[in-house]
Formats: sequence, structure tokens, C-alpha cells
Amino acid sequence: MPSFDVRGMSCGHCVKAVTLSVHQIDPAAKVDVDLATGRVKVESNQPADAIAKAIVEAGYEATPIS
Repeated sequence: MPSFDVRGMSCGHCVKAVTLSVHQIDPAAKVDVDLATGRVKVESNQPADAIAKAIVEAGYEATPIS
């Protein structure tokens, strides 16, 4: 399950925006956003770089965590 450090999230709206951005490329994805730590875990068949790109296009910085 890919995980990302996401910067720029500060509220529930941000959580929803990140979740929706991932669902745009994979509607079946499971997205777990931890607003306090800025970590996002995604269960998806999409590659990590595609998920990161979707989050970046939503206006946030996304760095994959290995």
C-alpha cells in the first residue's frame, strides 16, 4: 500500500480534496488520510507516481514514503 507525505493539508476540506483526487483516477481506491501527521495511505491498483500526480494536481505536495 503506497504511503505519501502530503504537505498543505490543514482541514477537513483538504482531506476531502485529497481523497477525491485519488478517486478520480481509481474510484475503488481506499484512501486513509491522517491530517495530524500529513500521511496518506492508498490501496489502489494505480502506480504510486500516478497517485502522487493526482494529489499534486489537487494543489498539495505529495512525496512517496518507502
